[in-house]
Amino acid sequence: MLTIHRARVVRRTPEGEPLPGHALVVDGDRIAAIGPYEELLGEYGGRARVREWDGELTPGRHEPGARTLLESVYHPDDPYEVDELGSAPLTGEAVAALEMTDTRWGQSARRALQKLLATGTTGLTGPFTRPRVRTVVSRSGLRVLPPGGPAAPPPLTPGARADFAVFAAPGTSALRPAAPDTPGGEPVRCLATVIAGRLVHRRA
Repeated sequence: MLTIHRARVVRRTPEGEPLPGHALVVDGDRIAAIGPYEELLGEYGGRARVREWDGELTPGRHEPGARTLLESVYHPDDPYEVDELGSAPLTGEAVAALEMTDTRWGQSARRALQKLLATGTTGLTGPFTRPRVRTVVSRSGLRVLPPGGPAAPPPLTPGARADFAVFAAPGTSALRPAAPDTPGGEPVRCLATVIAGRLVHRRA
């Protein structure tokens, strides 16, 4: 099914020129066209549904360190474990001191994936060896990339896979994600991630 994804701004690359009033046409798992919304609506409107996003549409980011992040780092359950473990991810000896079962690794991975989805992640570098982590990743809708795969997302271009994210900062014009160490950076949330033409809704 054809879908026209319209946003306030489209960027073909993460740092590319902002294209206000543009949209993407997605056919299955591929981008069919990119251009001004009115032009695409005129060409595809009779046979495509329209989804409108109040934000900025950009290529989804890839996480090359996902295997370590999900299978070697423990993400405490906020608010239940914060008093005991703190809110920061745990590594090394701190993780070794915990009673880590496969179920607990899966719960940790689920929390980490929610944070990755909130930053517009659409692809993870695998493989994943823990069974529960593999299950959580497969249910998330995120695409697993092989080792040595792309370190950066490909540009949004006709014929490319439809992996992109929609960002919005409510009440502000700052639609790009602020760097974590940027003082005073506006909080930006990912409204939804689109993987292979399928919407995976997540709230930051």
